Parts: sequence; structure tokens; C-alpha cells
Amino acid sequence: MSREQLVVERARRAFQTGMSKPLKFRVHQLKNLHRFITERHKDIADAVKKDLNKTEHSTELFETLGLEGEIDVAVERLAEWAAPRPVEKSLLTILDEVYIQPEPLGVVLIIGAWNYPWAVTLQPLVAAIAAGNAAVVKPSEVSSHSAKVMEELLPLYLDKELYPVVCGGVSETQELLRQRFDHIFYTGNSTVGKLVMEAAARHLTPVTLELGGKSPCYIDKDVDLRVACRRITWGKFVNCGQTCIAPDYILCEPSIQNRVVEEIRKCITEFYTDDPKTFEDYGRIINQRHFQRVMSLLEGSTVAIGGDSDQSQCYIAPTVLKDVTGGSKVMQEEIFGPVLPIVTVSGVDEAIQFINEREKPLALYVFSPDNKLIRRVIAETSSGALVANDCLVHFTVNTLPFGGVGNSGMGRYHSQHGFDQLSHLRACLIKKLNMEDANAMRYPPHTAKKLGWARFFFLKRVNLRRLRRMALLALLSALAAFIVQRYLR
Repeated sequence: MSREQLVVERARRAFQTGMSKPLKFRVHQLKNLHRFITERHKDIADAVKKDLNKTEHSTELFETLGLEGEIDVAVERLAEWAAPRPVEKSLLTILDEVYIQPEPLGVVLIIGAWNYPWAVTLQPLVAAIAAGNAAVVKPSEVSSHSAKVMEELLPLYLDKELYPVVCGGVSETQELLRQRFDHIFYTGNSTVGKLVMEAAARHLTPVTLELGGKSPCYIDKDVDLRVACRRITWGKFVNCGQTCIAPDYILCEPSIQNRVVEEIRKCITEFYTDDPKTFEDYGRIINQRHFQRVMSLLEGSTVAIGGDSDQSQCYIAPTVLKDVTGGSKVMQEEIFGPVLPIVTVSGVDEAIQFINEREKPLALYVFSPDNKLIRRVIAETSSGALVANDCLVHFTVNTLPFGGVGNSGMGRYHSQHGFDQLSHLRACLIKKLNMEDANAMRYPPHTAKKLGWARFFFLKRVNLRRLRRMALLALLSALAAFIVQRYLR
């Protein structure tokens, strides 16, 4: 029996004891996870520095701050999320209990990504714990320092049987995927996502796939370019462009292309100085393989800004390409690096067509002062999320579901959306054994009269709030009549 199989079996045995189900236990584990993040912040920051050359402040801003908020919301709202959820009744069920009861799925496999090795690995874990599941955590081996810290320190805070950490590379991940899980949560690229889905299909295991793709960014010629380019520059080059929801390319009219380039140039200097290579808040590409992949995407394109690199440091300068076409090499795959192509279009009509001819993206950005134009882009395109006049910030709004559509993924998480994703929303109906005559319409022989009554009872919806208001009004009317008759006559 492999190590991975033993880990999964131990997690399942622990789950079957029922220890993860009480809300008190879930809250305790969530608070321990919060304590891990705060007490081991230095270890986390040091690991991310070694993996991606991020500063301690950047790590807190983009990795752990959101995690702390996610945990706080889960602790505060867990009792509400886990409570039975009454649903609308018909005349047939008016005297019955009819509700949805969230319940744990079982053992969840969480496969994390390397670009934000803490945020995208532990946020699904928050949802798994809150929903009452056991969870096997597989951090990405590419961000090896973060994976090692997670493996060594997380078990000091969370139950070791219910929430084990398994490190390793492709072979370990493949062995995990051979095991039976009750849900698999994968963050990464679509190529591996297909392999995960294929492995899950052998056990009919549901999956959440948080993938990526080429997220477009349309700039309207009438927008304030200074503000738009400032926000786009930040969204693109944070974490050295290694963000699944980073704007992948710009769509704009030819008349503003050069102005866009100049505004981005100013912002790069403002954010990262004239020499980003020596600036502590500018990161590095994760490894040599990805460095070479990103550099190869520049072939055949016109560099308007940047383009310089240092392979020994996995450094690629913030780079902007102009006059790019849909057939350019850089437009054939998600860039996932500090390279921003500009594709010119005649206007919003062509931009929408360009977007719709390609796979559905994880995020779509549109910058415009025209609300009608924004509404039109929303109505005529499809994406995991749409953000107008900013980039990336929807990820920080935990009341919004985060997830993709089509090639950019399936499923969603954040706050209650993650809780529901990793729960079974069980339909419950509790009837009484009396009033059997009222059920006669469903029993043979089936007649036209019975069908008529069935149609009435099945199709007539009951607005309980309205009934309660009517009952209260009737009670108040009766009380008023009594007072008038008893005391005022």
C-alpha cells in the first residue's frame, strides 16, 4: 500500500468517526488555522521570498491577508451557513417540514498552485473545514519552499488525521488521483485540469477546477487613460505577471495605442523604478522552464517597453508588445508572466467579436466611462467574472463567487460559495402520518377528478410570508373590532 493510499484511508477513517461534523470542532480548527497564519507569518514570508522573490509585505497583502479575512467570515457565519434552509412550499406540503440541510461530502483532495502557494491552497481548505469535511492537502512542488513549510508546520495546528499534507511531484499527485475522494479541488492550468477530471471520472468524483486562460482587457477611447493604465499596470505586473486573473492582453483602438504605451511606461517607472531588476517589490519567474516559455512568446512581436531579461535570476522586465495580432505567438496561450500584448480593434463591436471567438476567460476587464457600453459587454460576452474599471479586485470580495466557465474552469469558492461547493445540499421533507385522505388523489384508480385536484395542489405555490401578513392583519382587525365593541360603545 502506497504512502498516499495510507494517508487517504486514515483521513477517511477519521471522517467516519464523525469528529469533523460538530460546529464547535470546525470553528476550533478554523481558529487554529488562523493562528498558524499569524504565528508562522515569518516562516511563510521567508518561503515565498525563496520561491517567488516576494517581500514580506507583498506576501501579507496578496497571500495571508485574504486568508485571515476568509477564516474570520467563516467563523462568524458558520452556524448560519450550516443551518437548515427552508424552501417555498406548495399546498401539498404546506403542513410539512421542507428544507435543505447542508452536510459534509467526506474526504476532499485539494491540489494547490505555485503562483500564490498559500492563498490558493488554504482558501479551499477553509471551505473544506467549514463544511465539515476531511481534506488531503497537496501543495505544488514547484513552489517547493512553501510546500515544505506547509508540510512541516501545518500539522502542528490542525488535526493530523483529518487534514494531512502530502508533498511530492507528478508521481505523488498521480498516486493521490488514483484514490477515491468525495470531491477534488484543483487550481492550475487546463491541461492538468483535464487529467484531474479524467481521474475523477473513474470514481464519479465531482471536481472544482480553478483554471485560467487569456483574460482580455478592453480600453474604451473615451476613458481616463491615466487611471485605467495605472490599474492595468498594477494588475498585470504584480507577482511578475504570474496571476491567473491578470489582464492577459489589451484590446483598444489604434488611435490610443501609443498613449496607452506611454501611460503604462510611466506607471512601470513609478511602481518599480527605472531598474525593476534591483527593486525589491518586483518578483521573479518561478523557474527556468517557465522563464524560457515566457521569453519564447516574444518571438515575432514588436517590443514597446522592456523586453530585457536575466536567465540566471529568472528575471524578465515588465514588457509591453504593440501591434500584436490574434495570430501572434503570444496570443496562442496564457502568458502567465510580465508580458502585455496590445491588440488593436476598431471599437467595442470588434472587441466583443474577438473575445467571443476564443475560449471563455476566467476574468474580463473593461475600462470605460460609458455604463451602457459596460452593460453591453456584460450582456454579449461570457467569463468567470467581469470587472469594469479595475483589475483583480473581485478576488478580494468574498461575497462574490470566484470561479471560471468553460475552459477557464468549473465550480466556485469564497465564503459561503466555498462552503456550499464542498457541501452536499441535502433535500429534506418530513411529513406527518395523519391526513391520509388528503393524499388519496395520488393513489389508483387515477380519474379526471383526482387529476384536477392534483393539478391544483401540485401547481399552486404558497407565499408563506403573504399568508403570515394576512393572518396578522386578520388578527389585528379582530382585536380592533373587539376593542371597539367592548370599550368604545
